Amino acid sequence: MARATTPDYSSMLAVAFAEARKGLAEGGIPIGAAIFDWDGKVVSAGHNRRVQSGDPSLHAETNAFQRAGRQRSYRNLIMVTTLAPCWYCSGLIRQFGFGTVIVGESRNFQGGIEWLRSLGVNIDLDSDECAAMLGEYIRAYPEIWNEDIGAD
Repeated sequence: MARATTPDYSSMLAVAFAEARKGLAEGGIPIGAAIFDWDGKVVSAGHNRRVQSGDPSLHAETNAFQRAGRQRSYRNLIMVTTLAPCWYCSGLIRQFGFGTVIVGESRNFQGGIEWLRSLGVNIDLDSDECAAMLGEYIRAYPEIWNEDIGAD
């Protein structure tokens, strides 16, 4: 279905970035996500809460997804995340059929970005701000980062 206008992806990313900052302020990994409808209205937002909650499943995308509650369909919703989704979150995106995924950056981590691109749902904004914030965190806390991505 053709759209009359393109949503303002930069403004959407700003919401996810604010969530990432909240996570960092809480002592967690600075990754944020938000879900929008095609008109740019925020459906929900969340951030990585693995460290804060002790729950390994609380990635930013899953936190935003949970906060969105039940939806009749996800095809016309946009998932915005500050970092390329991992395989776990990429699977969630595929399972529920999000039509568009906006990625802040994929320099620090690739996750399932190529797979999402092959499905035609991914736009990478290559944000210097997103890459810098997470890059600094990774340098300061490599052991927590490696745990988050399942690396030894």
